[in-house]
Amino acid sequence: MADIIIREMHEDDIPEILRIERMSFPTPWTEAAFINEIYKPYALTRVVLQKNNVIGYICVNRVLNEGHILNLAVHPEFRRQGIASMLMQELLKELKNKGCRFIYLEVRVSSLGARKFYERFGFKVVGARRDYYQSPVEDAALMMLGL
Repeated sequence: MADIIIREMHEDDIPEILRIERMSFPTPWTEAAFINEIYKPYALTRVVLQKNNVIGYICVNRVLNEGHILNLAVHPEFRRQGIASMLMQELLKELKNKGCRFIYLEVRVSSLGARKFYERFGFKVVGARRDYYQSPVEDAALMMLGL
């Protein structure tokens, strides 16, 4: 895609991020949750811009040699165009360069598309978290990737 930029997330991005968040998840994060991630010293937060508009984002935490993907979404109009893959490639490379050996994430067990997406990067289901999600209540598949 032309004119795509990946950069650090800023507070000014949050209104656009929240619009995407609300279109993407039944229990969306709040503005405060994104602000918290932006200023957390061990968080990596990135947005994808096209023509200065946020079209995707990712929030990852890094503690010692582990990464944890907390949130990843792409605006519905830009899905299936490689945006999420670009974000994942960028963050996996950065986490590896920072010494991460393992990356974890949770995903709804019913979200087969998301699970297949992560599997393409090498993530494997290594466990489950019972009743992890609310609205609707659902278990999470715990997925892990070794770098």
